[in-house]
Amino acid sequence: MTGTVAWISIAPVKALGLVQLREVFVDEFGIRENRRFYLVDAGGRFVNGKRLGSLVRVAPEWDEASETLALRLPDGSVVSGRIELGGPLLTNFYGRPVPGRFVDGPWDEALSALAGEPLRLVLTDIPGDAVDRGRGGAVTLLGAASLEALARAAGLDGGVDGRRFRMTFGVAGLPPYAEDEWLGRDVAVGEAVFRPSGNVGRCAVTTQNPETGVPDFDTLRVLKRYRDDVPTTEPLPFGIHADVVGPGRVRLGDSVDLSRLTTWRA
Repeated sequence: MTGTVAWISIAPVKALGLVQLREVFVDEFGIRENRRFYLVDAGGRFVNGKRLGSLVRVAPEWDEASETLALRLPDGSVVSGRIELGGPLLTNFYGRPVPGRFVDGPWDEALSALAGEPLRLVLTDIPGDAVDRGRGGAVTLLGAASLEALARAAGLDGGVDGRRFRMTFGVAGLPPYAEDEWLGRDVAVGEAVFRPSGNVGRCAVTTQNPETGVPDFDTLRVLKRYRDDVPTTEPLPFGIHADVVGPGRVRLGDSVDLSRLTTWRA
């Protein structure tokens, strides 16, 4: 079976809005611009969308070549400038240390006002470090048919917006949950080769509307009702995460070539 790339999404600033792209270069650590920045609170603790869902209303734009970051706020105003790095910070990301540096500039004030609490912007020292699973899950994939099956299971007349799951790549043209069968194999996606290594277990972020950050769909209840007994590496699975074993360029419409899948041993 052969599918096609249906979407490409990244989040230059973790917890803020997604950016939809037509093509990316996928390196061994993932997409360089993805999760390049993250936020911490006044105590230096990592902040994500589960805690401050309204931050998803901010649209980021990061140009690494010019080192320029622009944030479009919900009122339409834009806060932008060339980043300047401040002091170092070591942040706990789900039990693993991620080194970075504070970013000096106008973004902290704007984001703090929106969140209603002090926030600081941080740039990771190493690209790829701020994805949830670190270098053990450089990219994520989800089938478009799996989204359709979720909508049917929930009894929805319309579809489910895939952005609420914040997956890197969507795959069209395959049966529902076909991606679950890729674990332990290699798959060619465009010019890159991924090695799926586990299911993505879902959390409360997926209940939030991807435009507003307000909970509006009980994703976890639906997944538990009809996906609780499937074999999985994480509870409430929906989509998979993968390592990159062959860097390369991926474009919308590129093939997801299952004929090149090969078994492997870790």
